[in-house]
Amino acid sequence: MTDTPKRTRPLRVLAAMSGGVDSAVAAARAAEAGHDVTGVHLALSANPQSFRTGARGCCTIEDSRDARRAADVIGIPFYVWDLADRFREDVVEDFVAEYEAGRTPNPCLRCNEKIKFAALLDRALALGFDAVCTGHYAKIVTLPDGSRELHRASDMAKDQSYVLGVLDERQLAHALFPLGDTLTTKDEIRAEAERRGLAVAKKPDSHDICFIADGDTQGFLARRLGKAEGDIVDESGTKVGTHEGAYGFTIGQRKGLRIGHPAADGKPRYVLDISPVDNTVTVGPAAALDVTGLTAIKPRWCGTAPTAPGTYTAQLRAHGGETEVRAELTDGELHVTFTEPVRGVAPGQAIVLYDDSRVVGSATIASTVRRQPVTSTS
Repeated sequence: MTDTPKRTRPLRVLAAMSGGVDSAVAAARAAEAGHDVTGVHLALSANPQSFRTGARGCCTIEDSRDARRAADVIGIPFYVWDLADRFREDVVEDFVAEYEAGRTPNPCLRCNEKIKFAALLDRALALGFDAVCTGHYAKIVTLPDGSRELHRASDMAKDQSYVLGVLDERQLAHALFPLGDTLTTKDEIRAEAERRGLAVAKKPDSHDICFIADGDTQGFLARRLGKAEGDIVDESGTKVGTHEGAYGFTIGQRKGLRIGHPAADGKPRYVLDISPVDNTVTVGPAAALDVTGLTAIKPRWCGTAPTAPGTYTAQLRAHGGETEVRAELTDGELHVTFTEPVRGVAPGQAIVLYDDSRVVGSATIASTVRRQPVTSTS
């Protein structure tokens, strides 16, 4: 089975072109497959920089020009669409609000859900396009009845299905991921781009959060939310340090705590809890991070929602590994129990469930169950 369903006519495809090598090769492959492809670059910044800083950031004027040059080489029409207001509202403001509430969001999932496969797809369908094509490494499998499933990429080392776990059945029906079925290294993708004459072949991949070009998330949040000094306490509630804003911490964090004196056992301490109400951060030993279960809200299913408890594997962060879980949907909430305790699980993160390589769906973590409950009175 292939990423592209069999059709009696070529698809009209809108290829989202970021200005990077993956989206350029994806657009080229879609065109080579005989589809009627149009390239579009999404202007997501109201005040884009001329150049990005190495591998940080995206959506710069340089990226727009790189995308246009790639489209010219491929021989497809190209447009720039301004979605800056929608991106600011649905992704950036959501990101800030989540941190302010003591949660740890993933803006890439929100962007895929709200921008690339909502705002972009809706506009594409209204204009008569059949599908949106991106350079994500994931695979769509078309079943005999015509329904579609989202699966991990053939190459697990490049798999990006986690950040696509928010896509629903309708969105999958209009999505193309030409790179997902490729068992090649990134060097081979770059070599392909070079063979095709695409100047982005050697362009560094973007990483971190695209709208924080310098990579300083804490500084970005401080500028948006202002400094707010508070206490860092241990599990007994004893003050062990101060901070300039609880939003600058994530559960499981070890570095940058700036605690004045070591723990009694001399072992490292980690962030166990963040309380935005009293602006307090609780720290403690690594063992106190062990999570045995969680409750997640706002589930989104890549197909039919499960109707009974089941055993799955779960992924908790974009570059994390898999862990076995038992999951049950009750009154719209996903209740998950881990076969083995896991660490570093924070409210606001997404949990994505898999049945072998198939993406079942995702939900936003609302609360966790600790093996050793945090005892601070904060």
